[in-house]
Amino acid sequence: MTTALVTGATAGIGAAFARRLARDRHDVVLVARDLEALRRQAAELHDRHGVEAAVLAADLSTDDGIAAVEARLSDPESPVDLLVNNAGFGLKGAYLDAPLADELTMLKVHCEAVLRLTTAAAEPMRRRGRGGVVNVASVAAFLPRGTYGASKAWVVQFTEGAARDLAATGVRLMALCPGFVRTEFHRRAGMATDNIPGWMWLDADRVVDTALKDLARGRTVSVPDARYKVLMGAARLAPRGAVGGLSSRAGRKYGPRREG
Repeated sequence: MTTALVTGATAGIGAAFARRLARDRHDVVLVARDLEALRRQAAELHDRHGVEAAVLAADLSTDDGIAAVEARLSDPESPVDLLVNNAGFGLKGAYLDAPLADELTMLKVHCEAVLRLTTAAAEPMRRRGRGGVVNVASVAAFLPRGTYGASKAWVVQFTEGAARDLAATGVRLMALCPGFVRTEFHRRAGMATDNIPGWMWLDADRVVDTALKDLARGRTVSVPDARYKVLMGAARLAPRGAVGGLSSRAGRKYGPRREG
């Protein structure tokens, strides 16, 4: 039986990945900050699907948290076959509205943690000649959206480059770029969603289904919905200023968003 490690596993897309992978009979390692939530989730997955579900409480905005997950990914006695780098968050307001410390924390989670964890997973995968990494980015990677969009653009570029370098090794890497995904996280966090049209919302389980299909097909970037593929195609053709104005308004009522 193979093992998958998912960061930001207790909410949103991360929780959907954990459910789907456990249903497909993968043992799972669940990573997030809330140990009690992790334990509840692990017990549910074990009882429902009969898989081994380990937990690792780690804050990926800290060096100690990243190092703890690196150590688990590098353990030769218990190899990880699939890594899902999902942990992340967003900040309220435009550039200069958010404290610089929060912007730096975002870069730590979205960029440094993704780089370090991908490296920790990919090296032993390369030695074994098999494995996969899904780095969760966003369609914001293709739009001018300040630090959030810039950090997700880095995830996409890094993943595409690493995938090319590892193409002949049996290790697959893919950047997952969803749009707005409706999950319980928004309700629990009290985030406003009234300014987002209904057609723009995606289902987390369907996003994960598409992502795993695209990974199996060898794609390096997955935009998991035809509507967003059309929207991103139109965005590439539209004047940069118009795209910037649209992207700055979308989701502006949101407060901090954190998964993992």
